[in-house]
Parts: sequence; C-alpha cells; structure tokens
Amino acid sequence: MYFSSAPVHRTFTLSLSLSLSPDAEEIIARTRCGLLSGTKNTLPNMETQNSSVARAEELKLQANEAFKAHKYAQAIDLYSQAIDSNGENAVYWANRAFAHSKLEEYGSAIQDASKAIEIDPGYSKGYYRRGAAYLAMGKFKEALKDFQQVKRLSPNDPDASKKLKECEKAVMKLKFEEAIAVPESARHSVADSIDYDSIGTVPNSSSLPTQAAVASVAVATVAAVVVLVGTAAAAVVLMLLVCLGAYWCGYGGGLFSRSSDVDLDVEPQYSGARIEGDVVTLDFVKKMIEDFKSQKCLHKRYAFQIVLQTREMLRALPSLVDINVPHGKHFTVCGDVHGQFYDLLNIFELNGLPSEENPYLFNGDFVDRGSFSVEVILTLFAFKCMSPSAIYLARGNHESKSMNKIYGFEGEVRSKLSETFVELFAEVFCCLPLAHVINEKIFVVHGGLFSVDGVKLADIRSIDRFCEPPEEGLMCELLWSDPQPLPGRGPSKRGVGLSFGGDVTKKFLQENNLDLVVRSHEVKDEGYEIEHDGKLITVFSAPNYCDQMGNKGALIRFEAPDMKPNIVTFSAVPHPDVKPMAYANNFLRMFS
Repeated sequence: MYFSSAPVHRTFTLSLSLSLSPDAEEIIARTRCGLLSGTKNTLPNMETQNSSVARAEELKLQANEAFKAHKYAQAIDLYSQAIDSNGENAVYWANRAFAHSKLEEYGSAIQDASKAIEIDPGYSKGYYRRGAAYLAMGKFKEALKDFQQVKRLSPNDPDASKKLKECEKAVMKLKFEEAIAVPESARHSVADSIDYDSIGTVPNSSSLPTQAAVASVAVATVAAVVVLVGTAAAAVVLMLLVCLGAYWCGYGGGLFSRSSDVDLDVEPQYSGARIEGDVVTLDFVKKMIEDFKSQKCLHKRYAFQIVLQTREMLRALPSLVDINVPHGKHFTVCGDVHGQFYDLLNIFELNGLPSEENPYLFNGDFVDRGSFSVEVILTLFAFKCMSPSAIYLARGNHESKSMNKIYGFEGEVRSKLSETFVELFAEVFCCLPLAHVINEKIFVVHGGLFSVDGVKLADIRSIDRFCEPPEEGLMCELLWSDPQPLPGRGPSKRGVGLSFGGDVTKKFLQENNLDLVVRSHEVKDEGYEIEHDGKLITVFSAPNYCDQMGNKGALIRFEAPDMKPNIVTFSAVPHPDVKPMAYANNFLRMFS
C-alpha cells in the first residue's frame, strides 16, 4: 500500500452513486420475474432480497464516507457488512480491497480483488485493485498481468494505458537487473572499498573497474543481439542500456559520475556540521540536526563516517540483543518513524535527547514513505556513534532493498547523497539486530511471533541475519507478522508472515520466562494498542502517518525495577512542504 497527500477522488474513485448497483437491479429483476411466472412464496423472498440489496447499498455509502475521511478500518467493517447483505456485488469486494491496501493489508486486498473478478470477470476495477496491491508488494510481473487485462477491458482509457506502460518499464528494468546481477558469492562489500579518512586524496579503487566491466557487458550484449535478431532490436537494447546505465550511475555528470563520492574534499566554504577526528560528539549531532531542520545537507565525508562507524558497531551485535536497565533508571521504546524527521525531533523535545541516562530503542522502519528518511537515519546513526548505549536500533521490514526501492528511501538517498550510499545503507541494514530483550522480561520486535510453537530466545540469537529478509521462516516472521484477536494462527493480511492470537503470545512468553511483547509495524489511531490480555503492546511513533491518517504517535517509557509500561502519546508537528513518497518509485507515485 502507499499513502499520498493527494485527494481520494481520481479515475478509480469509489462509487458514490445513490442508485442501486447493476447486481442489485438484476436481483430485483429476477425476483419480479419469479412473481410474474407464478412462483409460490416469492413475495416474501422479493421483499427480503430488496431489503438486503437496499441495506447493502446504504452500508456501502457509509463505507465510502468513512474511506474519504481516512477511517479505513471503519470502512472495511462497513464494506464487510455490505458484503454480508449482498455478497454478489463485485463493487463491494473491490472497494474493500482498496481500503485494505490503505492499511498495508495487501494479502487481504488481493483476496478481495480476486473475489470481485470471480463475481464479474469483466469488472476492470477488480484487476486494477489487485494489480495495485501486487505492485505495492513489489510483485511487478503479477501486477503487469492485471494491468494488461485492465487495458483489454478499457482500451480507450488513457489512464489505463499510462499505467500499463509504466508497469512494462518496471518489469523490463527488473529483468535487466536480474540479468546483470552479480552472484551473492561473488559480491564485495561496498563498505570495504570506502576509506572516509582519505576522501579527496585517492581515487576510488573500485568505481572505474566496476563501471568499465559493466560497459563491457553492455557492448557484448548489444553485439549478441545484433547477431541474433538484427540491428533494429539492438538499437532498442542499446537505448535501454544507456538509460539504465545513467540511472545506475546516479543521474549525475556522465558515465563515471560515481567517482564523485570519493574525490571531494571538505570545501573551505562548507559551513555545515563537521566531525573532528574519529569521535562523533553531541555538539556535532546538535549542529547536524539544526542544519537538517533548515534543509541543509551533511557533507558526504561525514555521512560516510557515520554510516561506516555504525556498521562496525552493529556487525558486532548478536541477532537478539539483551538490554539491562539499572534500578531507578528508565528506558524508552519507540515504534515506526518512517522518515518523519520533524516528528522524530518532537519525540526528543518531549522525552529528551538520547544519552546514557536517557536511552532509547527505535524498533525498526526508520525510513520509507516520509521524505526526510535520510535525515532520520543519519540522526539515529549519529547518536549511535556518539554513545552506543544511548540508542538501540532494530530492523524493520522496511530496512530492506525491496521496500526501499519502492517506497522512497532508495530514491531519496540517490537524490541527497549518491548511488554508493544506496548500496552502503543496504549493507548496514543487514547488520541491524532482529529483536531485543529488556531486563530479561520484555521482548521487543518489529513485527511479531512465529508460525510454530517452541521458538526459544536462543533460536533467535542463532539466526544468520546478514542478508535480505527471506519470504518465510523465523527472520521473516519477526519482521512481518501481526497479532489477531482470535486464538491460533491465520494467514497474513499483508501477504507476508502470519497473524497470531493471544494464546500464541501467552505460550511464547511462558516458554521464555517473559512478561510482555512490545512490537510496532502497524499504524494505530492512538499511537498504540494493548492486546492479548495485556501481554502485547503495539507502539507506532509516526503521527498523522503520511500526512493523511490523522493518528497520534506514541512512545513507551519503562521504569526499573518494576518495568511497567508508561505510554505517552503525541500529535504531528509541521514540516516543510515536501510530500510523503516524493522519492518513491515512479510507477507507485502514479496512484496518488
């Protein structure tokens, strides 16, 4: 799913017609035919059907109003009631799919859109909704099939043509990247090729050879196409290679522009924050924050230093980190921030800056969606460099290449820093721990629990986390799973991970001698939600998520030794006029 600040009304706006749907009219027509043919007991049936159809339409209209007010959970409930009254109306299923997408419940959105298509295979909006959900999950090939069907059903719709064309470009780019991808075993760490101390004194030892190799591959590819299919097709391939090459090189200054990452001195006229030597100080962090507030950039030399120093600290940590809060001290846990830098600063205004006396745990999803993700991640990393015990960082599902490519962080890094930083952040995110345990009693994780019983803390500690998140298994579930009100386990509404009930939470806590699960991952109206008989708390720290949800943010303070949660909520603060998703995948922005 993605949020945007644009109005809800667009070419695929939910129907607000006061008339009955075609399906409802058909039911009424069939009922009338039954009366005219002399069928017994049709009058009560007709009245019942008429009443159900009318009630369903009334509920749909209420759901549409809730949707327009960004009350998506309420809209889902009302659409569900409409479906209960008349489950054969494809519009209700497609509308509910759209509301699910707004809550990042892409698995549920795909199911609902597929049901709409099953009811009415000619209903283009069903394919549109499903394609959009596939797109939000990064499944471009599946999305392409649905948008091709939209185009077939609506051949004269310019909007459908435009989105199909963009989807085709995305799939072509994906195939190209897969074709030239370096095997995992042959990859070298970009971090190992960077020496920030020597920036401005030596050339990049890896940039030119790498790009020369890519250029050679491009030439060989074109030559092969000429031999196989002729010069016309080769010209097309060459154009694609040039475009993708320019994209890969970071949009700037020609084929070898990436070398600019390592041939920049800190210019005498640079007036921003500076790190003296190897030590990141509080004065530096404060100066950097003030520069960021004024939308000034940090010099790349210092950005490299912060990210590389953080990488070294994170690499040394286990996948499950134990935190000790001494008697009489406190500890703060924050949830998703999602690139909302000015709301992050408001947290520090309300609760104090991170320090050894005022430590924090930020529980994943630092980046994406919000358009100040670079400022957020550099601030959090700088505090980590300043004092490792002042701030702890956990991985979320958005600390991954696939999410960053779609939801804005990759584009923002490329715009504000460089392509090399895109690769570097991807490496560092793989070093982030997966979970924390506070005072041996509170289990903190971004997503949730597991598809199997019997998972012990030792199993989490032993996870090899230095990779992109897999699509199944313990690591995937830690990052993606969600609680559900019913006992047991169920399919994930997101399409990844699973949903788990209070009995699963209770058993996990008992088997590991824990008292509480704290997780994030879901926007909540009040910024938090207490579930599973008080044994699980969701905390979400991005208020008015993506400038349109209207939710509060929250943080949790624990005081030792009793470690009872004290929840503090807060509202959003103003930020510069840069919309959420400003750097997101171009195709995804088309849906705003």
